[in-house]
Amino acid sequence: MASLQQHRRPVEDVISDLTDKRVNDVKWADGRAFGMIYDGGPSVHEVAEQAARLFLHENALNTKAFPSLGQIQSEVVGWTADLLHGDDAVAGFLTSGGTESILCAVLAARERGAAERAITAPEMVVAESAHAAFHKAAHNFGLKLHKAPVRADWTADVDAMAALCNENTVLVVGSAPQYPQGVQDDIPAIAALAQSVGANCHVDACMGGFVLPFAEMLGREVTPWDFRVDGVTTISADIHKLGYAPKGVSVILHRNKQSRAYQTFVFDGWLGGFYASPNMQGTRSGLPMACAWAVMSHLGIEGYVDLTRQVLANADMFRAGVAEIDGIQVLGDGQFHLVSIAADPMFEPEIDMFALGDALLEKGWFHDRQTPPDSLHSTISNSNTGVIDDYLVDLAECVAAVAGTHTDDRSTNYATLE
Repeated sequence: MASLQQHRRPVEDVISDLTDKRVNDVKWADGRAFGMIYDGGPSVHEVAEQAARLFLHENALNTKAFPSLGQIQSEVVGWTADLLHGDDAVAGFLTSGGTESILCAVLAARERGAAERAITAPEMVVAESAHAAFHKAAHNFGLKLHKAPVRADWTADVDAMAALCNENTVLVVGSAPQYPQGVQDDIPAIAALAQSVGANCHVDACMGGFVLPFAEMLGREVTPWDFRVDGVTTISADIHKLGYAPKGVSVILHRNKQSRAYQTFVFDGWLGGFYASPNMQGTRSGLPMACAWAVMSHLGIEGYVDLTRQVLANADMFRAGVAEIDGIQVLGDGQFHLVSIAADPMFEPEIDMFALGDALLEKGWFHDRQTPPDSLHSTISNSNTGVIDDYLVDLAECVAAVAGTHTDDRSTNYATLE
């Protein structure tokens, strides 16, 4: 274990050391990362960096001290609610990311079930494609989680979900789209199921919330999934993904303020006076909130439509290129920006996808590795503009190079435990 040095160090030395620590980080600015970072372009960088400097030290714990942050939150929530076809009753808060937004939605469902239906042993129903954050929430908040299978097209099997619902069900979950294969669940059917058992319906649009509205504006066919669907209670949408704000900021939206109240914590039984927090945090940095406001205000509908047009063109080119390479295939029929590549089981010798991922990483291309089934996941964004052709050349070469080989490393990427 290292110890902090005794004396101050020059600023330039500290920054030099931090710069050196990045040497092995993925080169996202070169467009070689299919995930993690989403680059909206130079003007988005500029406006976010200026906003970050303005709000570097501000604390959203108390908006009486910083009323600007209360206004910022209200406006960003309102803009997002409007994009997702919410009416004036829709309410929400900003959170640190998709996981926290999901935690808030699960907590609200549990509390509503207890208050309105006297449920003491709450349960929730998700598809096996639902984000791991729902399992985290069930673990943290004491809900029993039922996991339904997906259908052959990777969408949630709503009939199987219905069979898992009962009188203790407080939440039913759908994804728009789900992360692993990038397909959109049948949200109208899932919302109707939730209504039939008196439960909340949460739509996880952490990946799609800032893509699907603009894809629809561009004429893409988008199955209804937002507040236009009766029975949808809560929606999560991440501004720090394809909303192009810096990490970490997401929105949790509720159909009305009564629903939102179930996620808040209010307490005055200590010596410090009245305490209330809207989400899982106490102290909240104003920096990501201000950056989200700045980026959304800068881009407007026009900017988001332009970026989404490029994203969809990149994704279409990516899918078409993969289809031309023997030995691999795209899983599912996703129409938007999430693409999962797996081995073609009809091809011999079968491609070890994790060996393929290692070979691509050696060429500087970063993918999330996921299983089951073994696959390489890509979130296509504006960041990848101009490099798809180069990637496809390297992909074909790597597929040929790893055919018949195997790696013993079966690890995936979702861990921050060190």
